[in-house]
Amino acid sequence: MTAAGTALENRPVTRPRTVLLASLVGTTVEWYDFFLYATAAGLVFPKLFFPVGDEVAGTLLAFGTFAVGFVARPIGGVLFGHIGDRLGRKRTLVATMVLMGAATALIGLLPSYAAIGIAAPVLLVVLRVLQGLAVGGEWGGAVLLAVENAPPGRRGRFGSVPQIGLGLGLALGTGVFALLGEVLDDEAFLRIGWRIAFLLSVVLVVVGLLVRLAVLETPEFRRLRESGATAKVPVVEVFRTRGHRRGLTTGLLARWAEGAAFNTWGVFVVTYATATVKVDKIVVLLAVTAGALLMALLTPLAGVLADRFSRRRVFGAGVAGFGITVVPSFLALQTGVPWLVAAVVVLQLGVWYALMTGAESTLFAELFDTDVRYTGMSLVFQGSGIYASGLTPVILTGLLAASGGAPWWAAGYLALTAVISLAAVVAMPRWIGWRPPWTHDDRW
Repeated sequence: MTAAGTALENRPVTRPRTVLLASLVGTTVEWYDFFLYATAAGLVFPKLFFPVGDEVAGTLLAFGTFAVGFVARPIGGVLFGHIGDRLGRKRTLVATMVLMGAATALIGLLPSYAAIGIAAPVLLVVLRVLQGLAVGGEWGGAVLLAVENAPPGRRGRFGSVPQIGLGLGLALGTGVFALLGEVLDDEAFLRIGWRIAFLLSVVLVVVGLLVRLAVLETPEFRRLRESGATAKVPVVEVFRTRGHRRGLTTGLLARWAEGAAFNTWGVFVVTYATATVKVDKIVVLLAVTAGALLMALLTPLAGVLADRFSRRRVFGAGVAGFGITVVPSFLALQTGVPWLVAAVVVLQLGVWYALMTGAESTLFAELFDTDVRYTGMSLVFQGSGIYASGLTPVILTGLLAASGGAPWWAAGYLALTAVISLAAVVAMPRWIGWRPPWTHDDRW
Protein backbone atom coordinates (compact mmCIF):
# COMPACT_ATOMS: atom_id res chain seq x y z
CA MET A 1 0.00 0.00 0.00
CA THR A 2 1.26 3.51 -0.82
CA ALA A 3 1.97 6.14 1.82
CA ALA A 4 -1.03 8.11 0.60
CA GLY A 5 -3.20 5.04 0.81
CA THR A 6 -1.97 4.26 4.31
CA ALA A 7 -2.68 7.82 5.43
CA LEU A 8 -6.18 7.59 4.00
CA GLU A 9 -6.92 4.35 5.78
CA ASN A 10 -5.69 5.83 9.08
CA ARG A 11 -7.90 8.90 8.90
CA PRO A 12 -10.84 9.06 11.31
CA VAL A 13 -14.19 7.80 10.10
CA THR A 14 -17.68 8.71 11.23
CA ARG A 15 -19.43 6.13 13.38
CA PRO A 16 -22.08 4.22 11.39
CA ARG A 17 -24.87 5.33 13.73
CA THR A 18 -23.95 8.98 13.23
CA VAL A 19 -23.82 8.52 9.47
CA LEU A 20 -27.23 6.87 9.36
CA LEU A 21 -28.75 9.43 11.71
CA ALA A 22 -27.42 12.33 9.61
CA SER A 23 -28.74 10.72 6.45
CA LEU A 24 -32.14 9.95 7.95
CA VAL A 25 -32.72 13.28 9.70
CA GLY A 26 -31.73 15.20 6.59
CA THR A 27 -34.03 13.35 4.21
CA THR A 28 -36.89 13.50 6.72
CA VAL A 29 -36.64 17.28 6.91
CA GLU A 30 -36.26 17.69 3.15
CA TRP A 31 -39.22 15.46 2.33
CA TYR A 32 -41.36 17.04 5.06
CA ASP A 33 -40.79 20.40 3.40
CA PHE A 34 -41.23 19.16 -0.15
CA PHE A 35 -44.42 17.14 0.36
CA LEU A 36 -45.95 19.59 2.80
CA TYR A 37 -46.41 21.64 -0.34
CA ALA A 38 -48.17 18.67 -1.97
CA THR A 39 -50.75 18.42 0.80
CA ALA A 40 -51.30 22.18 0.75
CA ALA A 41 -51.66 22.09 -3.04
CA GLY A 42 -54.68 19.84 -2.63
CA LEU A 43 -56.32 21.48 0.39
CA VAL A 44 -55.25 25.14 0.62
CA PHE A 45 -53.52 26.67 -2.38
CA PRO A 46 -56.48 26.48 -4.82
CA LYS A 47 -58.44 28.76 -2.47
CA LEU A 48 -55.67 31.17 -1.45
CA PHE A 49 -53.47 31.48 -4.53
CA PHE A 50 -55.60 30.30 -7.49
CA PRO A 51 -59.19 31.49 -6.84
CA VAL A 52 -60.42 30.97 -10.42
CA GLY A 53 -64.00 30.13 -9.50
CA ASP A 54 -63.76 26.54 -10.79
CA GLU A 55 -62.71 23.82 -8.35
CA VAL A 56 -61.13 21.52 -10.95
CA ALA A 57 -59.27 24.38 -12.63
CA GLY A 58 -57.97 25.69 -9.30
CA THR A 59 -56.79 22.24 -8.32
CA LEU A 60 -55.04 21.74 -11.68
CA LEU A 61 -53.26 25.08 -11.29
CA ALA A 62 -52.15 24.21 -7.76
CA PHE A 63 -50.91 20.78 -8.84
CA GLY A 64 -49.21 22.50 -11.78
CA THR A 65 -47.07 24.52 -9.37
CA PHE A 66 -46.46 21.29 -7.47
CA ALA A 67 -45.09 19.82 -10.69
CA VAL A 68 -42.80 22.84 -11.19
CA GLY A 69 -40.77 21.65 -8.22
CA PHE A 70 -40.12 18.39 -10.03
CA VAL A 71 -38.94 20.23 -13.15
CA ALA A 72 -36.41 22.08 -10.99
CA ARG A 73 -35.18 18.89 -9.32
CA PRO A 74 -32.97 17.63 -12.21
CA ILE A 75 -31.34 21.07 -12.39
CA GLY A 76 -30.63 20.84 -8.68
CA GLY A 77 -29.36 17.30 -9.21
CA VAL A 78 -26.86 18.43 -11.85
CA LEU A 79 -25.82 21.55 -9.91
CA PHE A 80 -25.32 19.93 -6.54
CA GLY A 81 -24.23 16.65 -8.12
CA HIS A 82 -21.36 18.51 -9.76
CA ILE A 83 -20.35 19.97 -6.40
CA GLY A 84 -20.75 16.61 -4.69
CA ASP A 85 -18.68 14.72 -7.27
CA ARG A 86 -16.00 17.42 -7.39
CA LEU A 87 -15.77 18.77 -3.83
CA GLY A 88 -17.52 16.21 -1.64
CA ARG A 89 -20.86 14.89 -0.43
CA LYS A 90 -20.97 16.72 2.91
CA ARG A 91 -20.80 20.29 1.59
CA THR A 92 -23.76 19.81 -0.70
CA LEU A 93 -25.90 18.29 2.05
CA VAL A 94 -25.46 21.35 4.27
CA ALA A 95 -26.24 23.73 1.41
CA THR A 96 -29.36 21.88 0.27
CA MET A 97 -30.81 21.77 3.77
CA VAL A 98 -30.39 25.51 4.30
CA LEU A 99 -31.94 26.28 0.91
CA MET A 100 -34.93 24.01 1.49
CA GLY A 101 -35.63 25.36 4.97
CA ALA A 102 -35.51 28.98 3.83
CA ALA A 103 -37.84 28.38 0.86
CA THR A 104 -40.38 26.47 2.95
CA ALA A 105 -40.47 29.06 5.73
CA LEU A 106 -40.98 31.86 3.18
CA ILE A 107 -43.95 29.98 1.69
CA GLY A 108 -45.47 30.01 5.18
CA LEU A 109 -45.11 33.80 5.24
CA LEU A 110 -46.36 34.44 1.70
CA PRO A 111 -49.41 36.75 1.38
CA SER A 112 -52.43 35.37 -0.52
CA TYR A 113 -53.82 36.38 -3.91
CA ALA A 114 -56.41 38.54 -2.17
CA ALA A 115 -53.62 40.55 -0.51
CA ILE A 116 -51.08 41.10 -3.30
CA GLY A 117 -52.76 39.83 -6.45
CA ILE A 118 -50.84 38.00 -9.18
CA ALA A 119 -47.57 38.43 -7.27
CA ALA A 120 -48.75 35.77 -4.80
CA PRO A 121 -48.84 32.78 -7.20
CA VAL A 122 -45.69 34.06 -8.97
CA LEU A 123 -43.73 34.15 -5.71
CA LEU A 124 -45.18 30.75 -4.77
CA VAL A 125 -43.78 29.28 -8.00
CA VAL A 126 -40.36 30.87 -7.37
CA LEU A 127 -40.19 29.38 -3.88
CA ARG A 128 -41.37 26.03 -5.21
CA VAL A 129 -38.50 26.11 -7.72
CA LEU A 130 -36.04 26.71 -4.87
CA GLN A 131 -37.55 23.72 -3.05
CA GLY A 132 -37.04 21.64 -6.18
CA LEU A 133 -33.41 22.70 -6.53
CA ALA A 134 -32.75 21.80 -2.89
CA VAL A 135 -34.33 18.36 -2.92
CA GLY A 136 -32.73 17.70 -6.32
CA GLY A 137 -29.32 17.88 -4.68
CA GLU A 138 -30.34 16.36 -1.36
CA TRP A 139 -31.38 12.84 -2.27
CA GLY A 140 -28.25 11.66 -4.04
CA GLY A 141 -25.97 13.03 -1.35
CA ALA A 142 -27.98 11.53 1.50
CA VAL A 143 -27.99 8.11 -0.13
CA LEU A 144 -24.25 8.23 -0.86
CA LEU A 145 -23.54 9.34 2.70
CA ALA A 146 -25.07 6.03 3.76
CA VAL A 147 -24.03 3.54 1.07
CA GLU A 148 -20.43 4.81 0.71
CA ASN A 149 -19.99 4.31 4.45
CA ALA A 150 -21.62 0.85 4.46
CA PRO A 151 -19.69 -2.25 5.59
CA PRO A 152 -19.38 -5.12 3.09
CA GLY A 153 -22.62 -7.04 2.70
CA ARG A 154 -24.80 -4.30 4.20
CA ARG A 155 -25.00 -1.71 1.46
CA GLY A 156 -28.68 -2.41 0.80
CA ARG A 157 -29.51 -1.93 4.46
CA PHE A 158 -27.55 1.29 4.73
CA GLY A 159 -29.02 2.58 1.47
CA SER A 160 -32.56 2.00 2.71
CA VAL A 161 -32.13 4.23 5.78
CA PRO A 162 -32.32 7.61 4.01
CA GLN A 163 -35.40 6.28 2.23
CA ILE A 164 -37.13 5.99 5.60
CA GLY A 165 -37.04 9.79 5.63
CA LEU A 166 -39.53 9.79 2.75
CA GLY A 167 -42.13 8.00 4.87
CA LEU A 168 -41.36 9.99 8.00
CA GLY A 169 -41.41 13.29 6.11
CA LEU A 170 -44.76 12.48 4.50
CA ALA A 171 -46.18 11.28 7.82
CA LEU A 172 -45.03 14.45 9.57
CA GLY A 173 -46.49 16.66 6.85
CA THR A 174 -49.90 15.00 6.66
CA GLY A 175 -49.93 14.40 10.43
CA VAL A 176 -49.32 18.08 11.20
CA PHE A 177 -52.02 19.07 8.72
CA ALA A 178 -54.45 16.57 10.24
CA LEU A 179 -53.70 17.83 13.77
CA LEU A 180 -54.13 21.48 12.80
CA GLY A 181 -57.29 20.64 10.87
CA GLU A 182 -58.69 18.91 13.95
CA VAL A 183 -57.96 21.66 16.50
CA LEU A 184 -58.81 24.61 14.21
CA ASP A 185 -62.02 25.34 12.34
CA ASP A 186 -61.88 25.63 8.55
CA GLU A 187 -61.58 29.42 8.59
CA ALA A 188 -58.71 29.45 11.09
CA PHE A 189 -56.94 26.62 9.30
CA LEU A 190 -57.16 28.49 6.00
CA ARG A 191 -56.00 31.74 7.59
CA ILE A 192 -53.11 30.63 9.81
CA GLY A 193 -53.10 26.86 10.46
CA TRP A 194 -51.36 25.75 7.27
CA ARG A 195 -48.74 28.47 7.74
CA ILE A 196 -47.74 27.00 11.10
CA ALA A 197 -46.92 23.71 9.39
CA PHE A 198 -44.56 25.46 6.96
CA LEU A 199 -42.87 27.59 9.62
CA LEU A 200 -42.13 24.48 11.71
CA SER A 201 -39.55 23.66 9.05
CA VAL A 202 -37.13 26.15 10.62
CA VAL A 203 -36.91 24.07 13.80
CA LEU A 204 -36.41 20.83 11.86
CA VAL A 205 -33.69 22.35 9.68
CA VAL A 206 -31.70 23.54 12.71
CA VAL A 207 -31.78 20.01 14.17
CA GLY A 208 -30.75 18.50 10.84
CA LEU A 209 -27.83 20.87 10.41
CA LEU A 210 -26.47 20.12 13.88
CA VAL A 211 -26.38 16.41 13.04
CA ARG A 212 -24.94 16.78 9.55
CA LEU A 213 -22.12 19.09 10.56
CA ALA A 214 -20.78 16.28 12.77
CA VAL A 215 -20.29 13.91 9.81
CA LEU A 216 -17.00 13.45 7.93
CA GLU A 217 -16.67 13.01 4.17
CA THR A 218 -17.33 9.46 2.92
CA PRO A 219 -14.30 7.12 2.66
CA GLU A 220 -15.15 6.34 -0.96
CA PHE A 221 -15.00 9.98 -2.02
CA ARG A 222 -11.87 10.65 0.06
CA ARG A 223 -10.20 7.74 -1.73
CA LEU A 224 -11.24 9.17 -5.08
CA ARG A 225 -10.05 12.68 -4.24
CA GLU A 226 -6.74 11.35 -2.88
CA SER A 227 -6.06 9.59 -6.19
CA GLY A 228 -6.86 12.74 -8.18
CA ALA A 229 -9.45 10.87 -10.26
CA THR A 230 -12.45 13.19 -9.77
CA ALA A 231 -14.32 14.00 -12.99
CA LYS A 232 -13.90 17.52 -14.35
CA VAL A 233 -17.50 17.78 -15.56
CA PRO A 234 -19.44 14.79 -14.15
CA VAL A 235 -22.61 15.35 -16.17
CA VAL A 236 -20.60 15.22 -19.41
CA GLU A 237 -18.97 11.97 -18.33
CA VAL A 238 -22.39 10.44 -17.61
CA PHE A 239 -23.53 11.06 -21.19
CA ARG A 240 -20.14 10.30 -22.77
CA THR A 241 -19.67 6.78 -21.38
CA ARG A 242 -21.77 4.00 -22.88
CA GLY A 243 -22.22 2.11 -19.61
CA HIS A 244 -23.33 5.24 -17.81
CA ARG A 245 -25.76 6.12 -20.61
CA ARG A 246 -27.32 2.69 -20.31
CA GLY A 247 -27.53 3.04 -16.55
CA LEU A 248 -29.15 6.45 -16.90
CA THR A 249 -31.74 5.27 -19.44
CA THR A 250 -32.76 2.12 -17.61
CA GLY A 251 -32.78 3.94 -14.27
CA LEU A 252 -35.04 6.71 -15.60
CA LEU A 253 -37.57 4.20 -16.91
CA ALA A 254 -37.34 1.88 -13.90
CA ARG A 255 -38.35 4.65 -11.55
CA TRP A 256 -41.51 5.56 -13.46
CA ALA A 257 -43.79 3.26 -11.47
CA GLU A 258 -42.20 4.21 -8.14
CA GLY A 259 -42.74 7.93 -8.72
CA ALA A 260 -46.27 7.41 -10.01
CA ALA A 261 -47.16 5.17 -7.06
CA PHE A 262 -46.02 7.60 -4.41
CA ASN A 263 -47.67 10.62 -5.94
CA THR A 264 -50.92 8.73 -6.51
CA TRP A 265 -51.30 7.36 -3.00
CA GLY A 266 -49.46 10.07 -1.07
CA VAL A 267 -50.54 13.20 -2.95
CA PHE A 268 -53.35 12.78 -5.48
CA VAL A 269 -55.49 10.60 -3.22
CA VAL A 270 -55.90 13.44 -0.70
CA THR A 271 -57.70 15.68 -3.19
CA TYR A 272 -59.50 12.87 -5.04
CA ALA A 273 -60.89 11.16 -1.96
CA THR A 274 -62.00 14.39 -0.28
CA ALA A 275 -63.29 16.43 -3.26
CA THR A 276 -64.64 13.68 -5.55
CA VAL A 277 -65.46 10.69 -3.36
CA LYS A 278 -66.42 12.96 -0.41
CA VAL A 279 -64.48 11.10 2.26
CA ASP A 280 -63.78 13.17 5.38
CA LYS A 281 -60.50 15.12 5.09
CA ILE A 282 -59.19 13.93 8.46
CA VAL A 283 -59.82 10.27 7.56
CA VAL A 284 -57.80 10.59 4.36
CA LEU A 285 -54.94 12.49 5.99
CA LEU A 286 -54.73 9.93 8.79
CA ALA A 287 -54.78 7.11 6.24
CA VAL A 288 -51.85 8.67 4.36
CA THR A 289 -50.06 9.22 7.67
CA ALA A 290 -50.59 5.57 8.67
CA GLY A 291 -49.42 4.35 5.26
CA ALA A 292 -46.33 6.55 5.47
CA LEU A 293 -45.48 5.26 8.94
CA LEU A 294 -45.84 1.64 7.81
CA MET A 295 -43.63 2.52 4.83
CA ALA A 296 -41.01 3.89 7.23
CA LEU A 297 -41.13 0.62 9.20
CA LEU A 298 -40.93 -1.71 6.20
CA THR A 299 -38.38 0.24 4.13
CA PRO A 300 -35.36 -1.03 6.15
CA LEU A 301 -36.75 -4.56 5.83
CA ALA A 302 -36.72 -4.04 2.07
CA GLY A 303 -33.06 -3.04 2.42
CA VAL A 304 -32.30 -6.28 4.26
CA LEU A 305 -34.11 -8.26 1.57
CA ALA A 306 -32.16 -6.35 -1.09
CA ASP A 307 -28.91 -7.56 0.47
CA ARG A 308 -30.25 -11.09 0.68
CA PHE A 309 -32.16 -11.56 -2.58
CA SER A 310 -30.87 -8.64 -4.75
CA ARG A 311 -31.98 -5.09 -5.39
CA ARG A 312 -33.64 -5.94 -8.69
CA ARG A 313 -35.89 -8.65 -7.30
CA VAL A 314 -37.09 -6.61 -4.32
CA PHE A 315 -37.65 -3.47 -6.38
CA GLY A 316 -39.41 -5.50 -9.08
CA ALA A 317 -41.68 -7.18 -6.54
CA GLY A 318 -42.88 -3.79 -5.35
CA VAL A 319 -43.50 -2.60 -8.92
CA ALA A 320 -45.42 -5.77 -9.78
CA GLY A 321 -47.58 -5.54 -6.65
CA PHE A 322 -48.43 -1.93 -7.43
CA GLY A 323 -49.33 -2.70 -11.05
CA ILE A 324 -51.50 -5.73 -10.25
CA THR A 325 -53.53 -4.02 -7.52
CA VAL A 326 -54.05 -0.57 -9.03
CA VAL A 327 -57.44 -1.28 -10.68
CA PRO A 328 -58.98 -2.93 -7.58
CA SER A 329 -57.60 -0.05 -5.51
CA PHE A 330 -59.37 2.58 -7.60
CA LEU A 331 -62.61 0.61 -7.47
CA ALA A 332 -62.31 0.44 -3.68
CA LEU A 333 -61.68 4.20 -3.52
CA GLN A 334 -64.85 4.92 -5.43
CA THR A 335 -66.98 3.15 -2.83
CA GLY A 336 -66.29 6.01 -0.44
CA VAL A 337 -66.20 3.59 2.50
CA PRO A 338 -63.71 5.18 4.93
CA TRP A 339 -62.06 1.98 6.19
CA LEU A 340 -61.74 0.63 2.65
CA VAL A 341 -60.17 3.86 1.41
CA ALA A 342 -57.75 3.77 4.35
CA ALA A 343 -56.86 0.12 3.66
CA VAL A 344 -56.03 0.90 0.02
CA VAL A 345 -53.74 3.79 0.95
CA VAL A 346 -51.96 1.79 3.65
CA LEU A 347 -51.42 -1.20 1.33
CA GLN A 348 -50.10 0.88 -1.54
CA LEU A 349 -47.84 3.18 0.47
CA GLY A 350 -46.93 0.90 3.33
CA VAL A 351 -46.22 -2.33 1.45
CA TRP A 352 -45.71 -2.03 -2.32
CA TYR A 353 -44.07 1.37 -2.22
CA ALA A 354 -41.86 0.37 0.72
CA LEU A 355 -40.41 -2.49 -1.34
CA MET A 356 -39.62 -0.15 -4.20
CA THR A 357 -38.11 2.69 -2.21
CA GLY A 358 -36.15 0.42 0.14
CA ALA A 359 -34.25 -1.19 -2.74
CA GLU A 360 -33.97 1.59 -5.32
CA SER A 361 -31.38 3.84 -3.68
CA THR A 362 -28.64 1.21 -3.69
CA LEU A 363 -29.78 -0.12 -7.06
CA PHE A 364 -29.43 3.30 -8.69
CA ALA A 365 -26.12 4.03 -6.93
CA GLU A 366 -24.64 0.85 -8.39
CA LEU A 367 -25.42 2.02 -11.93
CA PHE A 368 -22.55 4.56 -11.83
CA ASP A 369 -18.86 4.79 -10.95
CA THR A 370 -17.74 6.83 -7.95
CA ASP A 371 -16.53 9.86 -9.92
CA VAL A 372 -19.99 10.49 -11.44
CA ARG A 373 -22.19 8.63 -8.98
CA TYR A 374 -23.74 11.68 -7.28
CA THR A 375 -24.60 13.28 -10.62
CA GLY A 376 -25.74 10.07 -12.31
CA MET A 377 -28.09 8.81 -9.63
CA SER A 378 -29.43 12.35 -9.09
CA LEU A 379 -30.28 12.54 -12.79
CA VAL A 380 -32.07 9.19 -12.55
CA PHE A 381 -34.11 10.08 -9.49
CA GLN A 382 -34.76 13.75 -10.22
CA GLY A 383 -35.06 13.52 -14.01
CA SER A 384 -37.72 10.83 -13.76
CA GLY A 385 -39.44 12.96 -11.15
CA ILE A 386 -40.76 15.29 -13.87
CA TYR A 387 -42.96 12.71 -15.61
CA ALA A 388 -43.09 9.96 -12.99
CA SER A 389 -43.85 12.14 -9.98
CA GLY A 390 -44.65 15.78 -10.58
CA LEU A 391 -47.06 15.29 -13.47
CA THR A 392 -48.88 12.30 -11.97
CA PRO A 393 -51.56 14.27 -10.06
CA VAL A 394 -52.19 16.44 -13.15
CA ILE A 395 -52.38 13.42 -15.47
CA LEU A 396 -54.73 11.50 -13.17
CA THR A 397 -56.98 14.54 -12.63
CA GLY A 398 -57.20 15.04 -16.40
CA LEU A 399 -57.85 11.36 -17.15
CA LEU A 400 -60.60 11.11 -14.55
CA ALA A 401 -62.23 14.30 -15.81
CA ALA A 402 -62.05 13.11 -19.44
CA SER A 403 -63.62 9.75 -18.55
CA GLY A 404 -66.45 11.25 -16.54
CA GLY A 405 -65.04 9.99 -13.27
CA ALA A 406 -64.58 6.37 -14.40
CA PRO A 407 -61.28 4.97 -13.11
CA TRP A 408 -60.24 2.88 -16.12
CA TRP A 409 -58.03 5.38 -17.93
CA ALA A 410 -56.30 6.56 -14.78
CA ALA A 411 -55.75 3.03 -13.48
CA GLY A 412 -54.66 1.87 -16.93
CA TYR A 413 -52.04 4.61 -17.09
CA LEU A 414 -50.61 3.56 -13.71
CA ALA A 415 -50.56 -0.12 -14.72
CA LEU A 416 -48.67 0.85 -17.87
CA THR A 417 -45.99 2.59 -15.79
CA ALA A 418 -45.48 -0.66 -13.90
CA VAL A 419 -44.98 -2.61 -17.14
CA ILE A 420 -42.42 -0.05 -18.39
CA SER A 421 -40.53 -0.11 -15.08
CA LEU A 422 -40.32 -3.89 -14.96
CA ALA A 423 -38.99 -3.98 -18.52
CA ALA A 424 -36.33 -1.40 -17.61
CA VAL A 425 -35.20 -3.40 -14.57
CA VAL A 426 -34.69 -6.44 -16.78
CA ALA A 427 -32.74 -4.33 -19.29
CA MET A 428 -30.23 -2.99 -16.74
CA PRO A 429 -26.60 -4.14 -17.15
CA ARG A 430 -26.50 -7.77 -16.06
CA TRP A 431 -23.99 -7.20 -13.24
CA ILE A 432 -26.17 -4.55 -11.56
CA GLY A 433 -28.37 -5.43 -8.65
CA TRP A 434 -28.37 -9.23 -8.89
CA ARG A 435 -25.79 -9.94 -6.19
CA PRO A 436 -23.56 -7.94 -3.81
CA PRO A 437 -20.83 -6.43 -6.05
CA TRP A 438 -18.31 -5.37 -3.44
CA THR A 439 -15.18 -7.06 -2.12
CA HIS A 440 -13.80 -7.13 1.40
CA ASP A 441 -11.89 -3.88 0.91
CA ASP A 442 -15.30 -2.26 0.36
CA ARG A 443 -14.55 -0.86 -3.08
CA TRP A 444 -17.30 -0.60 -5.66
